[in-house]
Amino acid sequence: MSMSWTDRFSIAGKRALVTGASSGIGAEIVRVFCQAGARVIASGRAEDRLSALAAETGCDTIAADIATVSGCETLAREALERAGRIDILVNSAGVALVGPAVEFSVEDWDQTMAVNLRAPFLLARGLAPAMIEAGAGKIINISSQTGVIALADHAAYAASKGGLNALTKSLMSELAPHNIQVNAICPTVVMTEMGQKVWSAPEKSGPMIAATPLGRFGEPVEIADMALYLASPTSDLVNGALMMIEGGYSSV
Repeated sequence: MSMSWTDRFSIAGKRALVTGASSGIGAEIVRVFCQAGARVIASGRAEDRLSALAAETGCDTIAADIATVSGCETLAREALERAGRIDILVNSAGVALVGPAVEFSVEDWDQTMAVNLRAPFLLARGLAPAMIEAGAGKIINISSQTGVIALADHAAYAASKGGLNALTKSLMSELAPHNIQVNAICPTVVMTEMGQKVWSAPEKSGPMIAATPLGRFGEPVEIADMALYLASPTSDLVNGALMMIEGGYSSV
């Protein structure tokens, strides 16, 4: 008997690890996943914010600094020990360090790559073997439209997200035979705390919004809802996709 549409969109009983859950998109994904019935481990650096999120949603938490190799490896190990298995990995943690390429520091470049690109690889490497053994899994990478199209002053950020998009497709090609779907979400600007730091000035945001056919930026819940779709059985045929959610910006 085929599943009902509500069952196809359900992640009830699934066990998920969401990074970058201290704020912004990551925190909203935790909220939506918990509402949808998943057991969620929320990870981030701000322990006070994680505690507040746990009180709000009932999620579990693991504080971790995934800018380091050891931080990623420890997080993957602790998540598996805590939950028994991880069915869904959401790589949402990210940094947005921007500026002209000719003035950009090597330190900021390395930090961007460590968090935005190396961490998703290390966490996938740490969690995929158990997914392979289980014969199912979902890996969802929170990327950016800037990983697909050019944007001034975003050399490091764009390179990290372009790399994340390529990693998504490469992991897909290896993991698809094991019934593991690997996809990336590529949003427009989302006005989280991180987004506000870069885009709050009208002279900065105005031209970007004007170039977006829909005429606005995104809301965290819109990205979280896309993540829910990719985490659910409904998207089992979607694999290696770069899900553009940017109001039409890249189509004109």
